Amino acid sequence: MIFGKIWRAIKAQFNKLGNWVAGKDPIAQMQLEYDQAVEQVKSGREGLAQYRALVERLNRQVDGDRKNVAQVEARIKAYLQAGDRDSAARYALELQKAKASLGENEAQLKQHEQGYENHLTKIKHAMSKLEELKGKIQKYDATLKMSRAEAEIAQVASTLNVKVDVTSNFGQMEQIVQDQIDKNRAKVRVSTDLSSEGIADIQREQAMERNMAESALREFEESQKAGK
Repeated sequence: MIFGKIWRAIKAQFNKLGNWVAGKDPIAQMQLEYDQAVEQVKSGREGLAQYRALVERLNRQVDGDRKNVAQVEARIKAYLQAGDRDSAARYALELQKAKASLGENEAQLKQHEQGYENHLTKIKHAMSKLEELKGKIQKYDATLKMSRAEAEIAQVASTLNVKVDVTSNFGQMEQIVQDQIDKNRAKVRVSTDLSSEGIADIQREQAMERNMAESALREFEESQKAGK
C-alpha cells in the first residue's frame, strides 16, 4: 500500500540521521538527510489527503445507504397501511438488500476511518521528529562553529609571541608611530604658542583706545555743560 512505502521511506531517512557517520561537512550531510525526510513527510501528507478524500466519499455513500433504507422502510409501512401486502413484500426484500449493503459499507467506513487515524498519527509523529531534528541540527551547527573558532584561537595563541621585543619589526613600527605622534603634537604646541604672540600688545592697545574714548566723551560732556 502507498502508505506503507511512504512510511518506510520516512523511517529510512530517520535511520540515516541516527546512524550517520561524520564526514568533511557533517552539518551539510545532516541538513541533506533532514531535507529528504521533509520531502518524504510532504509526500505522506499528500497521500493522506488523497486517502481522506476516499474516506469522505465512502462516508457519503453510507449516508446515502441510510437514507435509502429509511425510504424503503417508509414505503413498506405505507403499502401495509394501504393493504397492499404484495408491494410491501417486494420492498421488504429490497430492504434486506439495502441493509446488507449499508452494513458492509459501514464496516468498511469504520475500517478506513481507523486506518486514516493511524496514518495521521504516524505523520504527526514524523513531523514532531523533524522539528526535534531541526533543533538538533541548529544546535550542532552552532556548537561546531564555536568549537572550530575556539580551536583556531587556541592555535593562534600557541604560535603568537605576546612579548613583543622593541628590536622586533613590530617594536620598530611601534616606535615609528610614536615618533610621528610626538612630532604632530609638537606642531600643534608650536602653533598654539605662536598664536598667543602679540596678544598682550593688542590688549594694551585696546585698553588705550577705550581710555581715549572715555576721555573724549568726558570732554564732550564738559563742553555741553559750559554751553548752557
